[in-house]
Amino acid sequence: MAQPTNTFDSYDAVGIREDLSDIITNVSPEETPFYTKCRKTSASNTLVEWQTDALRSSAANAHIEGDDTTAGAATATSRLNNRTQIFKNAVTVPDTDEGLDKAGRAQEIAYQTLKIAKEQKLDIEKALFDNNAKVAGSATVARELAGAPAWLTSNTDFGANEGADATGDGTDARTDETTTLIAFSQARFDGVMQSIWENGGNPDTVYLSAFQMNVALGFTGNNNQRSAVQAGDERVVKSLAVYVTPWGTIEFMPSRENRSRDVFIMQDDMWEVATLRPTKNIELAKTGDATKRQVVTELTLCAKNEAANGGVFDNTTS
Repeated sequence: MAQPTNTFDSYDAVGIREDLSDIITNVSPEETPFYTKCRKTSASNTLVEWQTDALRSSAANAHIEGDDTTAGAATATSRLNNRTQIFKNAVTVPDTDEGLDKAGRAQEIAYQTLKIAKEQKLDIEKALFDNNAKVAGSATVARELAGAPAWLTSNTDFGANEGADATGDGTDARTDETTTLIAFSQARFDGVMQSIWENGGNPDTVYLSAFQMNVALGFTGNNNQRSAVQAGDERVVKSLAVYVTPWGTIEFMPSRENRSRDVFIMQDDMWEVATLRPTKNIELAKTGDATKRQVVTELTLCAKNEAANGGVFDNTTS
């Protein structure tokens, strides 16, 4: 087949209007499960402090009639702290934008400000999961909060060579295993769950990467993992909504912001995000023919009692 001679087709035409959708599609993830599930409280200082305590171990307790009472040894509470971290993002848009007719948004400054606010929330989630020690900060050094790995010491499973727990007060990070990583397994997971239970914890959420989630889908035993063909639509459904163990029932929640080598087993109400400055969208002073806005949040992470949580660390990631 061929065009008739002198056909004036669309390739020859000039002035065809563009066909540009008025919808902007963004596939980037926005979920922040750990940040969302943590308890929220307010802070009144850049140094946020809290106390933890624990009951003594059980012991034989029987006395004769009329015996004098002697007080047992009392232990002081532990006083811990973390530093608030400033999360800040900004955008600058030339004022020429006000006169432009754009697809997908009325004002570029509003669209870009909303975008950086979402990006900042992801930064916060990453900081909460980071293997990072707290930094007091100074006139030339930014304050930094200690992430979850820096607090976990009571219930951990990690590499046998360099792998080591942090001190547990946020002053140092975990030591990562570098010689031999270990595959995440049901046995390692159940061992940490048992340790948490023995220490009095009741974890409810496991945060893990997509790779480790696929490993967890292979766990067997008394759980509600499902792999079945649904009648009617012939779909194969394979999911792991909750995992039932003798030490409690726990939900598996894939997370994009924690390192794939780390699997966190958390009692969410034992973690608190203390906010000194809630997220705020601020217009900056004008210094030229442009509009500037910044989004700022200042907060920290409080490990209310790390013994109620645990982690399986130094896992293979491929």
